[in-house]
Amino acid sequence: FNFYVANDLGRNGYYLQKPIAELMGEMAAEVDVEFVAAVGDTHHFMGVSSVDDPLWMTNYEQIYAHPELMIDWFAVCGNHEYRGNTQAVIDYSNVSRRWNMEDRYYSKVVDAGKNEKALLVFVDTAPLIDKYRKSSDEYPDAVKQDMNKQLTWIDSTLKNSDAKWKIVLGHHPVYAETKKSKSERTDLQERLQPILDKNGVDMYLCGHIHNFQHIRMPDSNVDYVVNSSGSLARKVKETEGTQFCSSDAGYSLVSMNDNTVDLFMINGDGKIIYTIHKEK
Repeated sequence: FNFYVANDLGRNGYYLQKPIAELMGEMAAEVDVEFVAAVGDTHHFMGVSSVDDPLWMTNYEQIYAHPELMIDWFAVCGNHEYRGNTQAVIDYSNVSRRWNMEDRYYSKVVDAGKNEKALLVFVDTAPLIDKYRKSSDEYPDAVKQDMNKQLTWIDSTLKNSDAKWKIVLGHHPVYAETKKSKSERTDLQERLQPILDKNGVDMYLCGHIHNFQHIRMPDSNVDYVVNSSGSLARKVKETEGTQFCSSDAGYSLVSMNDNTVDLFMINGDGKIIYTIHKEK
């Protein structure tokens, strides 16, 4: 079972967005990709104003136009969507056949292989971070969300699943090397990480930082993966727990079966630059 992870995309095709979109399509023609996990900032800058916003065409539909990318896209909001109309990002599911966002957070169970299941939990990270909740002028929808309700839901969804593999996907990192404000990560370390640890989550996949990072912290079995931007990348250096980092732009391919999960980080040249391999 294979799926893509793509985020920090929307720049109207500029920078590397268009060539990376083509690469994703070409690779999907070779590998059977079931869907794309779009983990936020499909639209940069001010997000979208409505389901009719022209940015849906210039950031998304016309860019990811390869026939092999006419598959389901399971999305969450990033911080840039929260600058605009987040309900429109959900409602676009009723407009586009491939855009799937049933709510701000939701889960999906897939067949990892012939016998085992994988639980994918898509979470809405901006409302879990005080910085966004306190900036209601800039991020009007963030403070309106019930943080504790979501955290309780994440915990019970993970706890009540007997899936062999558990992967959580959100926009903001729990751990990462970045110049972005530290409070974003400490809020998630305080609120989200304990839920991931106690429920045996295998991987946490995110974006936001515009580079590739793989971090493992002592006393935790969770692999923290930052997927790079599919358009404009930024510099990165090692930090505590860094297993790998790269300032290449790109996307990731997750490939799973009953007993293994592999995450391949793929750069703008279509090269696999790093692989995370898990067995159980």
